[in-house]
Amino acid sequence: MAGIASSRADFDEMESLAGWAKARSCAPRPPGLWRARFALPALRSVASPSLKITIASTLLLAACSQDNRYVAPPPPRVTVAAPLLKPVTRYLEATGNTAAVNSADLVARVAGFIQEINYQDGAFVKKGALLFTIEPEPYRIKLDQAKAAEEGARSALKQAQADLDRQTQLVARQAGTQATLDQSQAARDSSQSNLQQAEVNTRLAALNLEYAHVTAPFDGIVTARQVSVGQFVGSGASPTQLATIIQHDPIYVNFNISEQDVLRVRAEMARRGLTPDDLKKVPVEVALQSETGYPHRGALDYASPSVNPSTGTLAVRAVLQNENRVLLPGYFVRVRVPLGEAENALLVPDAAIGSDQGGRYVLVVDKDNLVEQRKVEIGPRVDDRRVIENGLSPQDRVVVAGVLRAIPGQKVEPQMQAADAASAAAVGK
Repeated sequence: MAGIASSRADFDEMESLAGWAKARSCAPRPPGLWRARFALPALRSVASPSLKITIASTLLLAACSQDNRYVAPPPPRVTVAAPLLKPVTRYLEATGNTAAVNSADLVARVAGFIQEINYQDGAFVKKGALLFTIEPEPYRIKLDQAKAAEEGARSALKQAQADLDRQTQLVARQAGTQATLDQSQAARDSSQSNLQQAEVNTRLAALNLEYAHVTAPFDGIVTARQVSVGQFVGSGASPTQLATIIQHDPIYVNFNISEQDVLRVRAEMARRGLTPDDLKKVPVEVALQSETGYPHRGALDYASPSVNPSTGTLAVRAVLQNENRVLLPGYFVRVRVPLGEAENALLVPDAAIGSDQGGRYVLVVDKDNLVEQRKVEIGPRVDDRRVIENGLSPQDRVVVAGVLRAIPGQKVEPQMQAADAASAAAVGK
């Protein structure tokens, strides 16, 4: 019974191997397998593992039909599209910073105590709005005093002029001396100088009284005050800063362009016959880091007359309207300037472009449906596409979906897709 059990175990093991052979060969179980069932008791004394493998191999060969052979899988499917030909405007792109057109520190131009602060911190004020009042009464008194002195000087001049006229008449009738006439003329000239001095003192007193009222020099936002009511200001060697006012509309955008871009812009200007004065008509588009596209538009306002030799860049400035005060001074912004009119260019989905140590490339399917890796020179990005400067023709079929299945040198099954839908296809699907 033990021998029968051993034979049965051997048979089960070989039958398992034969079953695997049948599954791999997809052929029915050969009849010889059943005959082996009865031959196993006789072989149990020599049924070593190597013998088992030999018998299983024999059964595998017996199970395989002569019609079974390797069939190559079909070529992988990929989606291809022709490059899109459309007019594209070339841009000079840079990064820059916003800056206030006007920014001024409000300082105390006369000495005195702060009597009133007439604005709220951070408030927008119009030009001429009263912001600070510095104890005006002493300066008002000095103004009145200067006006009184001016009136006295004017009266003295009037009296001196009358005396001069009288002496002139006496000398004409030979009733007076020339010395007296000279004295009268000198007195008149002195009185006239005193009047001029008095008028200057009056204007100076009026100016000091005006300085006691600090007003906004332009429309803008005033920062938090640096002084408090009752504080004495304007007594030191340097003027006391009261606050700062900043104008937000319009606003400047400062940026730098490389020397290579300067040469390209100047060449384009020469080609189009533009003068340096025409630069102020060139539009500029600006965007914040959190914005899509370039929603803010302005124009060039200034370009430096020389390239900075230490950085190799040219300083350029644009001016933009900023009614809603979306742009604040000091923002980091993206800038682009159009270079000429729109010209036709080839575009492919940006996701279809690969890169390696040799540079950028795209996968192209030739007339024999073989995949080719084509080196390309890329240009600016337009929405979700990239301009191809060199390396493609309008008739090429570019792999836009299934890139991971497209291997250079191997055949694929291309499926043509409309150019408008190509950029929406997912790479590798």
